Amino acid sequence: MSLAAPRKEHAAKVGRRDSYTLYLLPGVLAFLAVVIAPFVMNTAWSFADWQGVGDPKWSGLSNYRELLADAEFWASFRHSLFMVLSMAIVPTAVGLVLAAALFDFVAKHYGSRLAAVLRACFYLPQVLPIAVAGIVWSWILAPDDGALNAFLKAIGLGSWQHDWLGDPDLALYSVMGVMVWVQLGFPLVVLMAGLGRVDPQLYEAAELDGAGWWRRLWHITLPQIRPEIQVVLLWCTIAALKVFGAIYVLTKGGPGGATDVPSYFSYTTFFEQTQVGYGAAISTVLTVIILVLALVGLKLQTRAEDAEEGRAA
Repeated sequence: MSLAAPRKEHAAKVGRRDSYTLYLLPGVLAFLAVVIAPFVMNTAWSFADWQGVGDPKWSGLSNYRELLADAEFWASFRHSLFMVLSMAIVPTAVGLVLAAALFDFVAKHYGSRLAAVLRACFYLPQVLPIAVAGIVWSWILAPDDGALNAFLKAIGLGSWQHDWLGDPDLALYSVMGVMVWVQLGFPLVVLMAGLGRVDPQLYEAAELDGAGWWRRLWHITLPQIRPEIQVVLLWCTIAALKVFGAIYVLTKGGPGGATDVPSYFSYTTFFEQTQVGYGAAISTVLTVIILVLALVGLKLQTRAEDAEEGRAA
């Protein structure tokens, strides 16, 4: 009896583990079919000279050598850095201030219901499909009958009217402004959730010592929600590097490539110019950059968490 009981318990554990594996199997198969298999095929095509019809011709590293010397690719990559600024850095900084204001001021003085409504309003652009948001903003920024130019004219600033998406000097900054609006809600919601786990006694002690709102934000809020800030920056940076929908809807990479980014450059090269091998090389390089960035970010986050646990111990 004493030996049979552990055996039955072990068999039950094995059975549960096998049943869990069966539940995971559909997700694993879908991941292999939707992510891994296309990535492997794309990587294989990047080593070939192929126009999408006929048999691919092996070309080795020629596509990658051409990519390194392609000024258009490097220009699109520089535009991605602007996207990182508008989709990661600015929304995180502004979202932190807004989250702290909603959590520490609005909720305390006007009630948590108003803070929740305002949080939902800021998050609404994240819920909207990017195609819908892009079309609406293209109407707002239209040069002739756009709402922005009409507003500027109505308040006596007609000289400020521009073709916001058609001027090569302004198009990228206009897209950046739209992306700040789209992305702002995500950092705000995540950081507000992080503020919920900060010990209120820290703020009370700081107030008793005469610390103002900005000093409490800098010396208490920032250190306490550092893990959330790291997650937001990593997630938003990856989203910025692979942004496609907004560029496609608003500018299609124009005017004159002023808003082109690697994902859209790969799309036009692959499908419009039918340079399949070269387009695959662009997307492979972009995928590798994103993977490396994600791994480095996760490594730094794990190291920071281990250091926090060590100090706490």
